Amino acid sequence: MSTHYNTEQLKEVAGGDEEFMAVVAQAFLEEIPPDLEALEEAISNDNRELAYQFAHKMKPNIEMFGIAVLKDITTIEAWTKTSKNSAHISDELDNVVTTLKLVFEELKSDFNL
Repeated sequence: MSTHYNTEQLKEVAGGDEEFMAVVAQAFLEEIPPDLEALEEAISNDNRELAYQFAHKMKPNIEMFGIAVLKDITTIEAWTKTSKNSAHISDELDNVVTTLKLVFEELKSDFNL
């Protein structure tokens, strides 16, 4: 298994059902990449409302897979309620994007998707 996510919470929810876990991983791979792209686009267009919606929508999935970017997502959500420019969250966004792209590849490999 990977170092960028863990399945402890998923195993608990799935009751150890490997097939169910694979279905959840597949759903993650179908939903999160376009959401991540939309989040990046919303931030680059300074569309704070949309950025908040995508960041908030991604949180439960990120939490389910124990991905260590929850703090960054929360920081992005908080930024949407400020008047600061997007440079204030560029490090957080870069970390989210980089980490999630690694997780996408690891999930595909680990669950044979």
